[in-house]
Amino acid sequence: MRHPILTATAMIAVLAVAGCMPASMPEPDEGASFFAANCTACHGVTGRGDGPAAAGLNPRPTNLTLLTADNGGTFPTARALAYVYGDAQQAHLARVMPQFGGAMADDLVPVEVDGVMTPTPRVLAALLVYLESIQQ
Repeated sequence: MRHPILTATAMIAVLAVAGCMPASMPEPDEGASFFAANCTACHGVTGRGDGPAAAGLNPRPTNLTLLTADNGGTFPTARALAYVYGDAQQAHLARVMPQFGGAMADDLVPVEVDGVMTPTPRVLAALLVYLESIQQ
């Protein structure tokens, strides 16, 4: 026999998450716009880690076009998302990158992260789609 309170709670949680997510997934061009506005100073226009600010950084910015190659042929969605949007104490060299958050969390889409559909800010989901599209 199912527990009615747990079933109702689970249903409310699913509906709440679903209500926060738009129907369409972002396209690479949406992520390219975010990348151009937020990432090129360090990672460069092509994502190879050769932006104008890269020379003054130690360690140098990652070549983002090699993420898949450096991960055995699979795009590292969870690791990439953690670097950009993860724990402020651990992510991307303890926050060398700008901290993204705030209003971003108001527009969520489901992103598969290690087999789990994870509500993710749409703009960051778009960035992941874009980064996956520039892999060598």
